Amino acid sequence: MYDIENEILTVEDLMEILYVGRNYAYKLLNSGSIKGFKIGRTWRIPKSSIEEFIINSCKSLNKQYK
Repeated sequence: MYDIENEILTVEDLMEILYVGRNYAYKLLNSGSIKGFKIGRTWRIPKSSIEEFIINSCKSLNKQYK
């Protein structure tokens, strides 16, 4: 699933990592909150995009509670 060797992930991997459903995963991708690209009809997500999203989400939460 989330190996060091596996740098490009699928929507199913994204769902498993973030514990979100399919619709929310596609919403994140379509809105640009998580950067990804399509090959044909299939989304591919760089692992670094997910890490960046998590870090930015944590930072915005910290700002809300300060």
